[in-house]
Amino acid sequence: MSKTTRLTVMISYKCNKQQTMKLPILSLLLWLISSTIAIATTPSPVQDDNSFTESDTIQQNGITLIYINKQEGLSVDLSAKLQETFFAVYPKLCKAYNRKSARKVTFVIDPAYDGVAATSDARVVFNPRWFDQHPNDIDVVTHEVMHIVQDYGETNGPWWITEGIADYARFKFGVDNEGAGWKLPDVTETQNYDNSYRVTARFFTWIVQNKNKKFVEKMDKIMREHRYSDAVWVKLTGNSPAELWKEYIANPQI
Repeated sequence: MSKTTRLTVMISYKCNKQQTMKLPILSLLLWLISSTIAIATTPSPVQDDNSFTESDTIQQNGITLIYINKQEGLSVDLSAKLQETFFAVYPKLCKAYNRKSARKVTFVIDPAYDGVAATSDARVVFNPRWFDQHPNDIDVVTHEVMHIVQDYGETNGPWWITEGIADYARFKFGVDNEGAGWKLPDVTETQNYDNSYRVTARFFTWIVQNKNKKFVEKMDKIMREHRYSDAVWVKLTGNSPAELWKEYIANPQI
């Protein structure tokens, strides 16, 4: 029995203890039998990847992609592009940042999901409506699978670094950012280094070009090993992030 089933038995017994104490032995036995049957036929709650329109498993060079589509009428071309982009970028990201990254990844195309995409462990959920509106934004895949490579868990580092590195990876390894109209933003006075996503990714690009060529790789490793502190900035670049930002906005060319 699963943990969920065992818990159900305990609760059922406790809730009915006073009642069953008053029943004759035969009635008590009948109650126990009927309760056991009911418990045995009640499915345990599981992550619902079993209801789908299309499911496929693709393997290339030791990496497996489980592709689950829950959207009826999804473009065959889109499915192919999602899969092709995964196999184009994921091995490169693993090699560049984390060779111990998951070897099995799941993609779920789910119309019930309202965001753009979300990653948990080695599972990425995509909203098909996003691709209806932005058919060329295929490098959403690159950003999301970088989160799998990051594998930070309960890191002590800030989230803006996590998302900044993911967009830096998209900038560096993306297969068609130009086709999607996706680029790093121009610098403005209202921005700050901890704005995350593309703003932070551009800042990291400048740091790589001007301070430390291995900055992103080293910061990524620190985040994964839960060793983050403000002191790592000085160790990696010689300055605090605020000092770097001041220098950056004065001369932001990349």
